[in-house]
Amino acid sequence: MPDLSQVLVVGVSSRALFDLEEANAVYETQGLDAYIRYQVERADDVLKPGAGFPLIRAILDLNKHTGGRRVAEVVITSRNSPQTSLRMFNSISHHGLDIQHAALSGGASIAPYLHAFNVDLFLSASEADVQAANRAGVAAGLIFAKPASLGEHVDPIRIGFDADAVIFSGESERIYREQGLAAFLAHEKENARKPLPEGPFAKLLRTLSTLQSDPSFAKPPIRLALITARNMPAHERVIRTLLAWDVRIDEAFFMGSVPKTQILAAFGPHIYFDDQDRHCQPAAQLVPTARVSLAEAAAGNHAPRRGKRSRTSR
Repeated sequence: MPDLSQVLVVGVSSRALFDLEEANAVYETQGLDAYIRYQVERADDVLKPGAGFPLIRAILDLNKHTGGRRVAEVVITSRNSPQTSLRMFNSISHHGLDIQHAALSGGASIAPYLHAFNVDLFLSASEADVQAANRAGVAAGLIFAKPASLGEHVDPIRIGFDADAVIFSGESERIYREQGLAAFLAHEKENARKPLPEGPFAKLLRTLSTLQSDPSFAKPPIRLALITARNMPAHERVIRTLLAWDVRIDEAFFMGSVPKTQILAAFGPHIYFDDQDRHCQPAAQLVPTARVSLAEAAAGNHAPRRGKRSRTSR
């Protein structure tokens, strides 16, 4: 029996994994009964990949390189009832995705079930579900519509993160918003040797870091990048915090006021996480992008969760 507390678990909604915008439009404009008929009649019509598809495929492919030991699992989630989910399951089979777990809530919130699967990251196209997951203490992102091109399969997995209100708490960012750039820079310089408080994605970062050093892989299977609007001298506190946490970031870009889009295009992440629409909107035109909940990220309060043991100790 698999122990999901000891592996990377990604929960993904059906609308984040597949392109279900046409079906969702039927629900929004014609109601639930019309949506049910639409999905049942098209049970054998294969769904096209959505914005989260490249990441999920890459996460599942990690298990092909560990000698039969599963280091990652995916849970497909949907508010659909079982009878309207055949199209989703048939599409999973068609695309060869080794997804072994599903949660179908029949219209209820998905959030209460995420801890049952020990989900480390939840991706959804529903802001309500993302907010609820964040309140439950699960790192969650609102995934944007897929970019014009999802790109080729890239190895290793590439994940990009903003810094404040994502990996770190929103404490320093609030100083910038409320008191301005000069006060922010002075605060960060004064506190350069004091680790930043954890943000909503700090635990996920640690889990990914253990996979980076898993000896099952000939080379690190995940490449992580920090892409932040911070610049010097606000860089030092970030670097010292990562050292204090004993996690590895492979690439870091301190952008200041320079747009992030060209860096993202060059890095080519399977997904990029940011907390601000003004960064997410242009990023989503180029790469799969998810927004961390503004309200929950700023709060910095997340329900405690059981930690996952390092894969290197197994």
